[in-house]
Amino acid sequence: MISDTVLYAHTGILGRRPQEIKMDDEFAQQLYAWLAQVPAGHVVTYGQLAALIGRPQGARWVGHRLSRLPPGSGLPWHRVVNASGRSSLPLDKGGSNRQLRLLQREGVVATAGRVSLKRYRWQP
Repeated sequence: MISDTVLYAHTGILGRRPQEIKMDDEFAQQLYAWLAQVPAGHVVTYGQLAALIGRPQGARWVGHRLSRLPPGSGLPWHRVVNASGRSSLPLDKGGSNRQLRLLQREGVVATAGRVSLKRYRWQP
């Protein structure tokens, strides 16, 4: 559990300084604490994070909370994929996906836009 109102984590992931993240409720604190623990080279699903914080039906809530992270938060948001191992981000103008590029830098291989959960899923 995080006791502070602000979380600083993984400062070097995106090559930026971390931003403050407001901790407005206990579930958000737990979500960000679990997310900060996901190691490089692994992924976790929205539903898996929801279950870890005691909201087993809360996968959409997790996605919504993560979509509100400020740029440069330092949290490894890119390590969260949907239940089939796909990124929830659309392709950018260049036809690629930022999330999958970040995962690739960490050694996670995506085939046809999909990460093998059998191989890369993080098991806390």
